[in-house]
Amino acid sequence: MKPSFNLFSFFRKRFSGEKNYTPEETDSTFLLGERNAGLRDRTQANYRSVIEESLTAWRDDPLARRIVSLTTQFSVGRGFRIRADTPAADDFLHEFWEHPLNRMDARLMEWSDELCRTGNLFIMFASDKGGMSYVRAIPAGLIEEIVPFENDIEQAAYFRLRECGDPQNMAIPEEKTVYAASLLEPAEGECMLHFTINRPVGGQWGEPDLAPLLPWLKRYREWLNDRWTLNHFRSSFIYVVKSPDLNEDMRKRRESQLNKTKMRSGTIYVIGQNEEWMTIHPNLDSNEANEDGLSIKKMIAAGAGIPVSFLAEPGSSSKAETGGMEDSACRNFRQRQQLLMWITETVLRHVLARAALVRRNIDKNAEIHVYGDDIAAPGMSEGGIVKEVEKAS
Repeated sequence: MKPSFNLFSFFRKRFSGEKNYTPEETDSTFLLGERNAGLRDRTQANYRSVIEESLTAWRDDPLARRIVSLTTQFSVGRGFRIRADTPAADDFLHEFWEHPLNRMDARLMEWSDELCRTGNLFIMFASDKGGMSYVRAIPAGLIEEIVPFENDIEQAAYFRLRECGDPQNMAIPEEKTVYAASLLEPAEGECMLHFTINRPVGGQWGEPDLAPLLPWLKRYREWLNDRWTLNHFRSSFIYVVKSPDLNEDMRKRRESQLNKTKMRSGTIYVIGQNEEWMTIHPNLDSNEANEDGLSIKKMIAAGAGIPVSFLAEPGSSSKAETGGMEDSACRNFRQRQQLLMWITETVLRHVLARAALVRRNIDKNAEIHVYGDDIAAPGMSEGGIVKEVEKAS
């Protein structure tokens, strides 16, 4: 059954002290948003196709793998450091962080990669009787539907997951409903959080970082394959033997004899006085091939928001221009780092709220701080996040 929730009524009850006040919705009632799911999203089939292509590109294309790994290397760096204001909360969060079933330092890198590949991150929570929580990222392709609240498309009420039924018959699909996690009423059972990147206003789903790069990655791969094929055949040649005194039968016998002979480099072959040997090479010259490949690579680098020098190409000869491109790339990575830090803080707040249901010494309202490495670039080394960590400690 679909859950019923009214944001206006909820805040009236919460802050006015009224327990059963449920006003009727009218045209003049203030709504935070309106239900119009899918207005700015891709179709489900198109989205599944995009994330499958992104995953394939990440697996098979070195440039795609490099772009994703660069984003994770810069934004996550050596990992995040966490701290809570109260000792009990701080001890529990570090216990959760280092738990062998969580391994958050490694999991952060997986989450960053998943955001780049799919644009969405679905985090499922489960807790044991002692209040310890365990988190898992659910593949975006398994999410059938995000059902929002009626008056706010940005707040998910619950998720419909596509699962396999009988393990002996994987063709039978089943649906599973998982409710969205809430800090106001933390649950002990399974619940889920949804985070996005590149989401258009009015949409529910994010977009992969690799989505606009897929056509250009394919073109560069095809261009490179063509160049490899061209260079392979450029070194090929055939022998032409001229013997004017041979009739057709003698020519065929001579041709058969020569074809049976393996001509290796350094072979000495004695020919008749009337034979003349020569070789024919294919004429496969291609002008401006390097410029063509570099142009495609620049388009890929521009879409990824990084200098082309990050993709194994020589950068600009101008130091100022190179520094400007690196500065822009670092700002891009810093924004992603801030998003990942916010995601981490949100996950920790839910973990703390669920633990507070069991462990009475934990204050679920304790302040949580997440710190990351400084992302240095020319002209950006001062006032970095590392200095903020030193001040806080």
